[in-house]
Amino acid sequence: MAENGRIRSSSDETVIKSPYDRRLYRIIELDNGLSALLVHDPEIYSDDAIGNSKALQNNTEDEEDEDDDEYESEDDEDDDEMEEDEDEEEEEEEGKEKRDSSSQTKKAAAAMCVGMGSFLDPVEAQGLAHFLEHMLFMGSTEFPDENEYDSYLSKHGGSSNAYTETEHTCYHFEVKPEFLKGALMRFSQFFISPLMKMEAMEREVLAVDSEFNQALQNDACRLQQLQCHTSGTGHPFNKFFWGNKKSLFDAMEKGIDLRELILKLYKDFYHGGLMKLVIIGGEPLDTLESWVVELFSNIKKGSNIKPKFSVEGPIWKAGQLYRLEAVKDVHILDLTWTLPCLRQDYLKKSEDYLAHLLGHEGRGSLHSFLKARGWVTSVSAGVGDEGMHRSSIGYIFGMSIHLTDSGLEKIFDIIGYVYQYVKLLRQVSPQEWIFKELQDIANMEFRFAEEQPQDDYAAELAENLLVYPAEHVIYGDYVYKVWDEEMINYVLGFFKPENMRIDVVSKTSIKSQEFHCEPWFGSRYTEENISPSLMELWKDPHEIDVSLQLPSKNEFIPLDFSIRASSTSSDLANVSSPVCIIDEPLIKFWYKLDNTFKLPRANTYFRINLKGGYNNIKSCVLTELFIHLLKDELNETIYQASVAKLETSVSFFSDKLELKVYGFNDKLPVLLSKVLAIGKSFLPTDDRFKVIKENMERTLKNTNMKPLSHSSYLRLQVLCQSFYNVDEKLCLINDISLADLKAFIPELRSQLYIEGLCHGNLLEEEALQISKIFKNNFSVQPLPAEMRHQESVICLPSGANLVRNVRVKNECETNSVVELYFQIEQEKENGLTKMKAIIDLFDEIVEEPCFNQLRTKEQLGYVVESSPRITYRVFGFCFCVQSSKYDPIYLQDRIDNFISGLDELLEGLDDESFENYKSGLMAKLLEKDPSLQYETNRFWNQVTDKRYMFDQSQKEAEDLKSLNKSDIINWYKTYLQQSSPKCRRLAIRVWGCNTDLKESETHPKSAQVIEDLAAFKMSSEFYPSLC
Repeated sequence: MAENGRIRSSSDETVIKSPYDRRLYRIIELDNGLSALLVHDPEIYSDDAIGNSKALQNNTEDEEDEDDDEYESEDDEDDDEMEEDEDEEEEEEEGKEKRDSSSQTKKAAAAMCVGMGSFLDPVEAQGLAHFLEHMLFMGSTEFPDENEYDSYLSKHGGSSNAYTETEHTCYHFEVKPEFLKGALMRFSQFFISPLMKMEAMEREVLAVDSEFNQALQNDACRLQQLQCHTSGTGHPFNKFFWGNKKSLFDAMEKGIDLRELILKLYKDFYHGGLMKLVIIGGEPLDTLESWVVELFSNIKKGSNIKPKFSVEGPIWKAGQLYRLEAVKDVHILDLTWTLPCLRQDYLKKSEDYLAHLLGHEGRGSLHSFLKARGWVTSVSAGVGDEGMHRSSIGYIFGMSIHLTDSGLEKIFDIIGYVYQYVKLLRQVSPQEWIFKELQDIANMEFRFAEEQPQDDYAAELAENLLVYPAEHVIYGDYVYKVWDEEMINYVLGFFKPENMRIDVVSKTSIKSQEFHCEPWFGSRYTEENISPSLMELWKDPHEIDVSLQLPSKNEFIPLDFSIRASSTSSDLANVSSPVCIIDEPLIKFWYKLDNTFKLPRANTYFRINLKGGYNNIKSCVLTELFIHLLKDELNETIYQASVAKLETSVSFFSDKLELKVYGFNDKLPVLLSKVLAIGKSFLPTDDRFKVIKENMERTLKNTNMKPLSHSSYLRLQVLCQSFYNVDEKLCLINDISLADLKAFIPELRSQLYIEGLCHGNLLEEEALQISKIFKNNFSVQPLPAEMRHQESVICLPSGANLVRNVRVKNECETNSVVELYFQIEQEKENGLTKMKAIIDLFDEIVEEPCFNQLRTKEQLGYVVESSPRITYRVFGFCFCVQSSKYDPIYLQDRIDNFISGLDELLEGLDDESFENYKSGLMAKLLEKDPSLQYETNRFWNQVTDKRYMFDQSQKEAEDLKSLNKSDIINWYKTYLQQSSPKCRRLAIRVWGCNTDLKESETHPKSAQVIEDLAAFKMSSEFYPSLC
């Protein structure tokens, strides 16, 4: 332990952790009030590497990085959409480069949570706490360059993030472990001496504004802001937490000194008493402690008393129903009840007990009952994790009910049944056996917890330090320690109509001309009174429908937690990659016993080619309908298993049904048998067909509502040979009948081909038994290889400079997008990993300068990205900008200007910086998978891509060693410089509603505009299919 008078207290024995957690934890408190949790992770360094790391750490103290690029990677706070674009054109198996790693190294990480947030925004400058979060990235007295922190992280294989909540603000990063101290030196200055220059503030207001504009068409964000807007005047909710140009610039125009205001906020609340620091490193705890003392002791001293907020009266008026006009085609009934703050009662978890019952989806549940009437498609319930729902002011218990068209007409009946279920819970009284089940599941999950990425773990622990006693910083989320029937009844007492807020979010919500307008998002809404007679009926329903019941005991809770790797002498026990144990005409099966994580978990993934599932657009729609109906039929079974942490995923890719069953392995074969038995014989009924068809229509209508997803969709539509247009699907689905589907299903199931992977805590004989479950359920003919769909990707002609212009789908969407795609070449067996290493290293080098130039300096928009693309094993590279301020012509011009300047940037890159980028990429490639699921997903990507190079990361890392700067420059000049014949470009331009698409001005003379996509693809050549 460091001998320093600046430490007030220290303890190594405080934190309760899983018996399988090898990390060491120490809690210290500095004299300035700052609490720090130090985590020694023994897997970060091998024993002989610690000495080397110390030398590197010492070297970082004298580093003077001159580069002035800035990369801010902060959380976009964009809540998940209320209804996702489910299965939204999944033809491309690429996305951004996933962390593709092997079991060799881990990152170091740190997080700081400050106990202040948006509740402290002054009324005259709303969004100030969020703006302050942005400004801390803009340089410090010690490191004045705006980009210093993120440039340092970028060069050393790291990244950063930050987000502002209602009562805390969290900053976190990860970095190659040798450079942890250097990162902490820069990070600590956020909390000691940030510059907050006026010129940077004027620019960063635009970044905050762009972030807000990203959320303008998000229904979840619009609902949250309506709830804030309609809360009581003076209530902490009654603010605009996002902040934008208007809320912040208006303050300045009114004579308010914004810099003085933000400095006051910083001075008042950024002190040690409100700060919780977490550092995860490979160094001994004493070393980490000495760093905290050295780097964080100069933070201003302060009291640990958290800000308190005076609240008088309820948050919302009682007996009100709000109808909010949705952007997407959705019908959502949102019910909320205000509870007292229950933080002090976390050992009892009464709210989670009630959430389990009200949100249950098994037989007898409210969900099952309402679904049988054709009124709902999903029900979820509970207290959310976000700040508005879980604050010192109170907890907000929500029920989100997705409605069908008929359900929208029955909202009062649905609420009536909700209160019938609440009455049932009161009548039967709290059940200790249910609490015990939840307790057993939580303890099991805690005991065998899977690791997260280091920076996520650091941020989670820092947040937990704010709300739990030190000993429960890990266990607090899991612990069900005290059974308290009275407490459950007390919380249940708040579930009454006069304490309920009702929101209906629907495209058809606003029928009256008398609507209000929420001032920040411009959302239209109406407000109506609920009749007193209805309120009285809900308060005490006359009866409880006999179909409403408590859930039955869970048959999927595991009992066997033995570790197979500890008890086998199999030849396959120590192999590092999956091995093919079955290769037959019907099934190909890969297997790997887990010998790394040694937890009682397993993942079984399957892709099942279905006969004729993607032959034409009609078969494609019929296949999708069948899979949606199958998921609907499986729901009660797989939900019960998911409660016991045994998950099931059912999705589709062209003619392939993808089935994943994963989690605790004890009951996995039981669940898989049930799922396959249903899949073998299931035929849809008329009532479910109508509901699921309606839901699928709605999903298709909502596809491409976000400009960014729209641009990716349009790119794939050009690149992929077999790509069925979402609008054509929507036209076709109207005419499809249940008879069509019933005639199609037997043919679909008549011939199959199955490829699977079994990975985890299952012996080879258990894996073989799983394959027999398939064979026993599907005694069908194998589907020959020539009848299985494989995707072909267009081979753009030499020197291609293509443009595709499309308007936004949502007529109110102000964001435009330009996605500039460069096609490189198809993967080749020889040189595959070298090409990938070059592309990934180029990405490492240009990502931060791209962000710095186009977002931080030019402020084009909140989203500025550059990253590799792999489209069905064809390499590409993308630059993408989303902006609400500029049209696509200007955006593409600025992207092109940046790309043309990369020649100078790459030539001017000194050897030390180049080696740092290589070393940072090497760390990413060789980073240890944090959990079994990460490793499974990495293996599964190789199976689905039919590459089967399970050690691809190691091979790429080996090829990376030999790369020099000229390799990157030559690659850039060959594939990205327009003068090169191998430069092949496709510019996707999505035009926002505030831009004017004039065809004559939208492209230079050298560009070819794709007017007739079908004709263009008919005349094009395609690469051979590889997967």
